[in-house]
Amino acid sequence: MSNNEKSQAKAEQAKGKLKETAGRLVGNERLTAEGRAGQAKGDARQAKEKIKDVFKH
Repeated sequence: MSNNEKSQAKAEQAKGKLKETAGRLVGNERLTAEGRAGQAKGDARQAKEKIKDVFKH
């Protein structure tokens, strides 16, 4: 996995987790849902890069 893509995936996951936690703390379901979506996007990016790595070797 390229370092840039890996760091972007981790950043998206962390940002999503932060949004989800903030949404839960203030009781904002929209913010919580946005956080979950951000985490899913980061997970998808990470999975894509792992698959690319498998086919490189």
